Amino acid sequence: MNNKNLDVICLGRAAVDLYSEQIGAPLEDVSSFKKYLGGSSCNIAFGTSRMGLKSAMLTRVGDEHMGRFVRQELARAGVDVSHVVTDKERLTGLVLLGIKDKDTFPLIFYRENCADMAISEGDFDEAYIASAKALLITGTHFSTKGTDQAARAAIEYAKANNTKVVVDIDYRPVLWGLTGKGEGENRFVSNDSVTQHLLSIMPLCDLVVGTEEEFHIAGGCEDTIECLKRIRKVSSAEFVVKRGALGCSVFKAEIPETLDEGITRYGVTVDVLNVLGAGDAFMSGYLRGWISGEATENACDYANACGAIVVSRHGCSPAMPSLEELDYYLANRNDIPRPDLDPVLNYLHRVTTQRMLREEPTKEWQDMCILAFDHRRQFVDMCREAGAPLSQISKAKKLILQAAYEGASALEGKVGGTGILADGTFAQDVLNDITGKDFWIARPVELPSSRPLRFELGNNVGQAIATWPANHIVKCLVFYHPDDDVSLRNEQEQKVMDLYRACCTTGHELLVEIIPPVGSEVKDDTLSRSIERFYNLGIFPDWWKLPSPSKAAWQNISDLIKVRAPYCRGVVLLGLDAPVDALKAGFEAAAGQDICKGFAIGRTLFSEPVKAWLRKDIDDAVLVERVTQNYLEMSALWQQRNDSQMMKRKEA
Repeated sequence: MNNKNLDVICLGRAAVDLYSEQIGAPLEDVSSFKKYLGGSSCNIAFGTSRMGLKSAMLTRVGDEHMGRFVRQELARAGVDVSHVVTDKERLTGLVLLGIKDKDTFPLIFYRENCADMAISEGDFDEAYIASAKALLITGTHFSTKGTDQAARAAIEYAKANNTKVVVDIDYRPVLWGLTGKGEGENRFVSNDSVTQHLLSIMPLCDLVVGTEEEFHIAGGCEDTIECLKRIRKVSSAEFVVKRGALGCSVFKAEIPETLDEGITRYGVTVDVLNVLGAGDAFMSGYLRGWISGEATENACDYANACGAIVVSRHGCSPAMPSLEELDYYLANRNDIPRPDLDPVLNYLHRVTTQRMLREEPTKEWQDMCILAFDHRRQFVDMCREAGAPLSQISKAKKLILQAAYEGASALEGKVGGTGILADGTFAQDVLNDITGKDFWIARPVELPSSRPLRFELGNNVGQAIATWPANHIVKCLVFYHPDDDVSLRNEQEQKVMDLYRACCTTGHELLVEIIPPVGSEVKDDTLSRSIERFYNLGIFPDWWKLPSPSKAAWQNISDLIKVRAPYCRGVVLLGLDAPVDALKAGFEAAAGQDICKGFAIGRTLFSEPVKAWLRKDIDDAVLVERVTQNYLEMSALWQQRNDSQMMKRKEA
């Protein structure tokens, strides 16, 4: 299988999960839902991609918003979507799910004639199936004549091309038409017709995975060992029995008299929040080891750990761990009874998976040229100075956005990324316009000039940022010095801590901007001590925004971040309305510092043009032209910083 381009193709359900946000409520009383990628096959494609496998999805989605969402989420996770077919006649399936208690998980499938159940042999060819080491099919796609025919055609191609066939029994009685439509939670109804149908598939498989109940339906009785023996009579496949908190047992040959006599790896006990999706996580972990040819014991450990992590979290696909998370959990599992509360595990999940869902897998923000115009008080002051109405602020910011667009167009391919820092107070239209485009976007939460720190959005900042688009970075400016009075420092730190926890909950990235107070003594270790203090408090921002430090200070900052927060996105430099020569010197000091990713500068670029515009000395076009030119000149200085450093070294 060494010449295979893909590790696994997942054929089956593609859906959108709408998960109840109210834990403990029956679905009748739920008032809000969170939207996630769903469908067992999609979850496995997503999960195996996070496990480092080259995964692909073979399915259909509707020609609508939810279909585009499914395709987008898979692609962002690194899944091949070349065979996610758009069905113009059918809608993408939906599932409503609730968490009533640790044993009750009501769900309703909205899958009447949905897109993925229309998959046909014409949606793929032999070469595509042959390109994978394994083909995974979940049980629902054997439940109708059309999907069964397509699934068997894919299996036939697999068998002819040394592609292993994996079946996740994934038995949902409601999807076989055996229960009422509102009984999606029911996981077992005996039915001889379904048993005979599944038994006809078993001889075609290389790996079969299921719970004890799922092997009961495949074997036709309610004694697990007897069912395994019946299936073994027709199949030489490897059987993996999922046993929940007891781990799993694997059978490769004759079936013994007890499950424990198989290759058995016991899991660890964790507090259960949500069992939905745990089986898909288990399969993802098992395939990591199985496809890579690792020892069965390793595959079982990966599978058990993935399942344990996901049952402690909300949602299916977004709860799937990354390799970094999984390895950390395996090394510390006996000390983590609540994976959902472990700060290191949650940090790793945040920085290794949530970023993936917001951007292309290969995207790497660096050499960032950010036009910052999130200023509020300064714009008010400029209006008052010019005698202009405050209503002009919003218009000015729209014109600055136009300058940002024109500058970004001129810089395309020359820098790593462009973007804006804008506020929701005067620039909500700006944020609405730029969202959905390929730009770095951050917006502030602090009350301007507040010290101690106060949030402009009020004390319940988490509720406020929960309404923001997922790719908007939360920016918080704090006037902070590590030698501040203890009471002031504690008050400010608590505010930042609350904000960080809110961002962890909502999934937004956080940028903390630190400016030492005017008049305070700033040494080479002042900024690094400030950053270290936040790390010691368990606050790990994705970005830092700092005034230009000295060379020695840069080294302190870089060394600290590399050791304490290796997943930090990096540092961007602020401007503070400094003259261009001072900013150029700051850029040169940053040369060679990999942790410095660019600048986020504003007033130096827009202040004078905006003041002239407010006085009506220039028109809209001239304002845009001047800000654009200033932005491009600043970007050129940033690009030249390494060249300047090299010249100085040669002269020395």
